[in-house]
Amino acid sequence: MTERDKIFMQRAIQLAEEGMTTNSGGPFGAVITKDGVVIAEGFNKVTSTNDPTAHAEIVAIRRACEALNSFQLEDCTIYTSCEPCPMCLGAIYWARPKRVFFGCTRKDAAEIDFDDQFIYDEIASDFETRKIEFIPLMRNEALRAFEQWETKTDRRDY
Repeated sequence: MTERDKIFMQRAIQLAEEGMTTNSGGPFGAVITKDGVVIAEGFNKVTSTNDPTAHAEIVAIRRACEALNSFQLEDCTIYTSCEPCPMCLGAIYWARPKRVFFGCTRKDAAEIDFDDQFIYDEIASDFETRKIEFIPLMRNEALRAFEQWETKTDRRDY
């Protein structure tokens, strides 16, 4: 951890406060850097955009990918004001940055009613026992797209 890392984290915290005070969403901010330069940032916009996926990290990841013209964030660092939720954690792993710094923990978030433990529990559950009903339908037909993907010669793997 360097002084520069602290500056980027301070910006993520500032974005969390900005998003909250402008009523854009919850108190979460994120900054993404590459080679020590900010390439994207964002704050939570869930309630202002009516988009449950508009978490700070997702907003920043989308902007960073657009800026880099890539679906991967190789050699990038993410600074987020709070430990990422399950959705953001998944997006971070798909984006493949080299590291993530975070401020508050998920336990801190739970204390102010941003508790994602139920999602962690649901992920670990078989679909038959989840709280939202998940119903298998037309698997054999759906598998055709997977079979076509396997033989596709011009696909772009990720």
